[in-house]
Amino acid sequence: MAEAQIATVQVGDRHIGPGEPCFVVAEVAQAHDGSLGTAHAFIDAVADAGAHAVKFQTHIAAAESTPAERFRVEFSTQDATRYDYWKRMEFSEKQWAELSRHARDRGLTFLSSPFSVEAVELLGRVGVPAWKVASGQLGDEPTFEVILATGLPVLLSTGMSRLDEVDAAVSRMRDRGVPFAVLQATSAYPTVPEKVGLNMLDVYRGRYGCPVGLSDHSGTIWPGVAAAALGAGIVEVHVVLSREMFGPDVTSSITTAELARMTEGIRDVAKMLSHPVDKDGLAVELARVRELFTKSVVAAVDLREGTLLRREHLAAKKPGGGIAANRMDEIVGRTLKRGVAVDEMLSEEDLSSQ
Repeated sequence: MAEAQIATVQVGDRHIGPGEPCFVVAEVAQAHDGSLGTAHAFIDAVADAGAHAVKFQTHIAAAESTPAERFRVEFSTQDATRYDYWKRMEFSEKQWAELSRHARDRGLTFLSSPFSVEAVELLGRVGVPAWKVASGQLGDEPTFEVILATGLPVLLSTGMSRLDEVDAAVSRMRDRGVPFAVLQATSAYPTVPEKVGLNMLDVYRGRYGCPVGLSDHSGTIWPGVAAAALGAGIVEVHVVLSREMFGPDVTSSITTAELARMTEGIRDVAKMLSHPVDKDGLAVELARVRELFTKSVVAAVDLREGTLLRREHLAAKKPGGGIAANRMDEIVGRTLKRGVAVDEMLSEEDLSSQ
């Protein structure tokens, strides 16, 4: 499907899709490690790095988990169970509202992925312009249904989903008239280059006729820049303040300093794509540079007036601006109309007509 036929999706005051700047989302997730102050520090760092949105995850332990839930990565000695970890990651509604307000004050779109009906309801009261739905939530029917009922746009991640599961989610969103975008993701931490799946951008674009993007877990800036070059409307990356931070997602995150490099790269990609080059016009524009780096035909030795030029009389040397070096064979056999010194540049006026 041609990009011109794909409608953009509005998230707050920004539009996502063809013709719009790539929407860069910095995913904090649990990198704040339960510290409200650290969460606020992330907002400032993300804003300074040039991202468009900051995204958290809203976990309410009692609503989403049981003490039997296993850790994805055994990393925390202070949490006996993953349930305890989710409990430690919780913020109050007032604290979420403070984070949202801080993000808006810094010009960022505030997003947070909900992992329960209660989390959707909490974020609804706090105020979010869209829902980022993690791929693991596609099977959570009650939560997905409450999300759809809000009518807000959905940014759908596909990290651990089969295509038929994505098809079903897209069908439901269409049936409900919910605007959406689909993000390629691979739920491997970190994701190796061979598993990033940039090919899926075109697959989703053609299959669903919607804005597409990349939710990256590689821990490098390159998939995000590459996705932007391939027309991704959204790039989401996990971020940390430094690689010395604590937590299970550090290896699949980029630092906020690297985020600044990535956003700069994405902006430069947009400039490159929106400014096609006319090579002939560029050659005219670079005439002075061409003169410096190209070569002209010069005398290889001192030559007298009337000399019948042979190949050994001539050399190609910089600068340009005279008879181009690739015309040397045209000059052989012509007669000099004046004497020229070694290394002196020849001109058409110095030569007899052919």
